[in-house]
Amino acid sequence: MKNQFYCAKENGKLNYLHTAFTGFGFMAVQIAWIIYNAYVPLILKENPTISNLAWAGTAVGIIMVIDNVFGVVFQPLFGRISDRTHTRFGKRTPFLMYGIPVCALLFILIPRIQLLGVLMLDIIVFNFIMSTWRSPVVALMPDFTPSEIRGEGNAVINIMGGVGVVLGTVAGKVITALMPGLTEAQIRNRVFILGAIVMVICLFVVVFVVREPDNRISKAEAAELAAEFEKKKAKAEGKAGIRQMGLSKGEKKSLIFMLVALFFNSNATDSVNTYFTTFAKYELKFTEANASLVITLFAAATVIGAIPAGKLGQKFGRKKTIMSGWIGALALFLVYFATKWMPLLYAAIVFGGIFIAFVTINTLPLVLEIGGLERVGTFTGYYYTATFSASIVGPVLVGGMFDLTKAFSSSGQINYWSLFVYCPICFALALICMSQVKHGETQTISDEMIDQIRDENED
Repeated sequence: MKNQFYCAKENGKLNYLHTAFTGFGFMAVQIAWIIYNAYVPLILKENPTISNLAWAGTAVGIIMVIDNVFGVVFQPLFGRISDRTHTRFGKRTPFLMYGIPVCALLFILIPRIQLLGVLMLDIIVFNFIMSTWRSPVVALMPDFTPSEIRGEGNAVINIMGGVGVVLGTVAGKVITALMPGLTEAQIRNRVFILGAIVMVICLFVVVFVVREPDNRISKAEAAELAAEFEKKKAKAEGKAGIRQMGLSKGEKKSLIFMLVALFFNSNATDSVNTYFTTFAKYELKFTEANASLVITLFAAATVIGAIPAGKLGQKFGRKKTIMSGWIGALALFLVYFATKWMPLLYAAIVFGGIFIAFVTINTLPLVLEIGGLERVGTFTGYYYTATFSASIVGPVLVGGMFDLTKAFSSSGQINYWSLFVYCPICFALALICMSQVKHGETQTISDEMIDQIRDENED
């Protein structure tokens, strides 16, 4: 098929330029989410209807998990639908062609809507449409790249996603520099416009530069594929539960405690990502643009810490590396909360991100090793169920905690400093659970397989 391996050269090596072009789709995803997560909690908090609620924090938390719920429910579904899509524009691009323009329009409207009902409709539809094209856009690079160089290709894709993160992060600063004198609301409106423009530009690059090949098939081929699909479906085995996995009692205990530890870890990290801009604006009096810049340091630090985390896990053991990461993050957050010394905020964010990389890089391999090579798919499902569940529950719990601080406060104001109590508690609970994990250190599953599993499940 023409253009089948667009991201590979004729000699089998990666074509970095073509891979970068393919990564424009992922850039569109990343710039949308970095702006959404930075500004939407503030928009919701300031909405007249929500701000007058006694449980405003809980309401914001519930709304902020919509994307995670839709991601869990709809992303795998539309990923499978795109696998079986056959059009003149290919099987992934059609989802981008309708999804990005609609999302861009809805994105622009988010900061401009005051009526809560209309705002909620806009947010829900935006999140749903995003969930229909996120899996297809992530699948573009693997479609165009031979399996032996996909790891290298994924690094390029992540760099392009990083460009989207940077653009979204500095958007407020750029607009402030170009248009001095604007209010925060006016800056916010223009940030969403800039994000939407970048998303549409990314779409044009994928459609007109990458140009996914025509994959339409004949009726005979379609009938053959349908028959093959039904045959595979008939032979497919149902997912086995933990009790049916043939694990020893100790392995079952290790798996359960590891998954609970992951739940607490994701609770903490997702809470930081969701609520830090709100904390920085109302407690530290940061501008929205500056708050967005600071939280991006946390994400950048986790990337920087990834390679050292892997090496430390190999040298000293995964469990010790994971526990040291939680101990470090817990200590930094508690010390900053106790002192409220501004330089320690940056230390907690940057070094906390590095310590969290110690956790995230080593937990998936540990879970997979407990299950063994023959059960990789099932245990990957367990891993992502634990982390996605935390992404759904965590922001709601934190929102409820904020409401409690408001109810018990003499001033009637939310105490956002409680975020720096909640996160260490989660890290401490994760540590306690991790102390009961006794399996998963042996290395029978290759790093390449683990990297491929991450690529297929994340984002």
